[in-house]
Amino acid sequence: MSKAHYNPGDQVVLRRVWQDKICSVTAATIVQDTPKLIALYWGPGYPLKSAKNLLVVTSDPLNDLSDHTWGASNLLMLVSPGAAHAVYAMWGDDHTFWGWYINLQEPLRRTPIGFDTMDYLLDIQVSPDRYEYSWKDEADFNDAVEAGNISVDLARAIRSDGERAIKLMKEGPSSFYDAWKRWVPPIEREIPKMPLAWGERYFES
Repeated sequence: MSKAHYNPGDQVVLRRVWQDKICSVTAATIVQDTPKLIALYWGPGYPLKSAKNLLVVTSDPLNDLSDHTWGASNLLMLVSPGAAHAVYAMWGDDHTFWGWYINLQEPLRRTPIGFDTMDYLLDIQVSPDRYEYSWKDEADFNDAVEAGNISVDLARAIRSDGERAIKLMKEGPSSFYDAWKRWVPPIEREIPKMPLAWGERYFES
């Protein structure tokens, strides 16, 4: 049974699951978990597991995923429950604000150890002032559609959601974005460990 609610400071994992196969696992810390907003943080030294190709993974995640650690950037993931995209706020290791990033993905699904989703490959880079944007990884996205990994109908829906997400970022309340732009992780933050249950099957076949 998934946890109904996490508390600030709880350590969780964000897993990308594609066709019942775990493609990546990222350790994260809960910043906020309410009916309106889920905020997850990960930064330098946070453990993660990933496959070389998100769309080519066998059914045995224990043998497919290699261990890594997150690099020098600090990332805050902001998601409205049920939304098919996440907004990332990104800072350098000196906490210089880099800008925003819209990650198109399946709506988050709760698990006993965190959340599951799947990246849709197509993303949007957004400037710090939220006025300029550019689509990212379109070639990978188009290749996935041509290969049949993403249906034409789903691809159309993903692009439409991306357009809506851009509009929300441009027209959304500045107070919301300004507040998160000023957010910084606690100085005494603890780098979480990857839980032993990271590979458990919490999704439907």
